[in-house]
This record gives sequence, C-alpha cells and structure tokens, in this order.
Amino acid sequence: MMTTATASGQVVALSGGVGGARFVAGLQAVLAPGALTVVVNTGDDFDHLGLRICPDIDSVVYGLAGMSDEGRGWGRAHETWNCLEVLTTLGSDDWFALGDRDMGVHLYRSDALRRGHCLSEVTCSIASRFGVVSRVVPMTNSEVTTVILTDDGELAFQDFFVRYRCEPRVRGLRYDGVSRAALPEAAIDALQSPDLRAVFIAPSNPFLSIDPILAIPGVRPMLRARGVPIIGVSPLIAGRAIKGPLTSMMDSLGVERSARGLIAHYGDVVDALVVDSADSDQASAVGVPVRCLPTLMTGAAERVALARQVLAFAGELADA
Repeated sequence: MMTTATASGQVVALSGGVGGARFVAGLQAVLAPGALTVVVNTGDDFDHLGLRICPDIDSVVYGLAGMSDEGRGWGRAHETWNCLEVLTTLGSDDWFALGDRDMGVHLYRSDALRRGHCLSEVTCSIASRFGVVSRVVPMTNSEVTTVILTDDGELAFQDFFVRYRCEPRVRGLRYDGVSRAALPEAAIDALQSPDLRAVFIAPSNPFLSIDPILAIPGVRPMLRARGVPIIGVSPLIAGRAIKGPLTSMMDSLGVERSARGLIAHYGDVVDALVVDSADSDQASAVGVPVRCLPTLMTGAAERVALARQVLAFAGELADA
C-alpha cells in the first residue's frame, strides 16, 4: 500500500461498500497516521451460519490494511474456499460466499461479541491487529437493519443484494432500529475534535451505505454544527454507477442521476460535491460548489491522486 503522509489535521469519512473502501484507503495514504476516522455503515450486517457478518466494516478494514481482493472487489486477497466447499457438500446454506480467511474474522468477531464486547471494541481490535493506522468505527453499537421494499415484498438487505442479485425493483427502504441507535463515542469524539478539517461522504451508494448513518438521531445536526467543509463524492460516472444497484435504484426511487439529484437527496448536510470529470457539465446550477475530478479508482495511484485533490478542495473551501 502506498503511504505518503503529507496532509495534517483530522478528517472524518462516512463510508460503506467497495467505492467507499477504496476512497478511504486513498485518504489514509496521504494523511498522517491516526488522522483519519472512518464511520462505517452497519445496516447490512447480519447473522449467517451462527456468525456475525459485517460486510462494510470488513471491506473498509481490508482496504485500509492492503488486504482487499482488487479483482473481485470484495473480500480478502489470496482467499481460499475450503470451508465453503465442505458446507456445500454437507448441504448447508452456501448462497453467501465466505472464504477461509474471511471466516476467521467472522469467528473472532462473533466470539468477542458473545463475550460481551461491543462492536466498536471488536472492530478496533481487528483493525489494529491488521496494522490499520486509521480509526474504523461502526456507525452504532446497536443493531440497525436495512430492509429493502421491492415489488416482490420486503427483503433483508443481503437477500436483496446477494441471494437475488439486486434484481427486484426497489420501491423504498427502511432502517429498522435506527431511531434507537446512537453514534459510538469514538465517532462523536472525531466529529467534535477541535482539529477536524473536513468531513467526506465517500462515493458509496447513498441509500444503502450513507443514509443509514445519516438517519441516526443527532448525526445531521452534529455535522451541520461543525462549520467545516462537508464534501460528498459522487458515486456516479457519466450518470451511472460503475457497479452495484445504484443506477437502477435511483431510477426506481425517482432520484435524478446527477449532481443535482445527489445534492437534493443529501440536503443541507452536504455543502460541496466532487463529481467525475465525465460529468463536468453538471458543475453549475446545483446550489453548492462542485469540483470535477477523475474519480475512477482503478489502483493505488488513482486513489492517492483523488485523495490529494479532495483534501485540497476542502482546504480551499475552509479558506473561502
């Protein structure tokens, strides 16, 4: 993993999914060790084969640790599948693919949670043991479950996303348990730090990865009260998502696939937006400053370049 720490001050990123994991890996590479806190969506966490699975947390941790499988876009590099082969032979549920290295993380997490540790503590331990120098914080220590409302009825997130491959038409979403959720203390401390220089909303699916975080009581007012640049990074390139269900979700939910649509969706929590260079025609008439940059992160060099430029953009906004 490329490490060239050049930027100072504290930064918070709200993240989830593959795009978010790649974005925060770029930020970590150009920030001083410990300067980045990533608040990660947990709305897609679920129990499977007796284990607690936290896909977005693991994607972020693996990305920051340089362990991600870049080809698949999810899971660990150099993975093996012996355990899954045995489960398949035994006729067990095998629709959710768990690799052997990944399984070790889920076993460790599940055991620690059963022994009374909270998700924040377990996540911190996993990230630290994998050599991650940033803070990775789940959005809450309580259970929040993303439910997808589709033409085929209500679906748990992983059923929609993995079992049914995002095929059912989405009509709405619900985040069960979010009204009782609270940000962990580590996330609050990061957002209230006097050294905070910027908050970034990663190029993640707004509905699946970012909205669950913003729906936690008190999060939006806390962000608005900070007075630092809050910059969203568009997950769209030429008006479409690179992968995943975002394109079809925006269409079915009536959200315009543009900078204007994203700003309208996020509301006053975002005061600037980064869009891909292919969407440069959207840089005006959206009501907030817009910066056009190459946002496709095909490797470490692209991640670092984007991170440097979004941090520079945040500095310009802070000085304005």
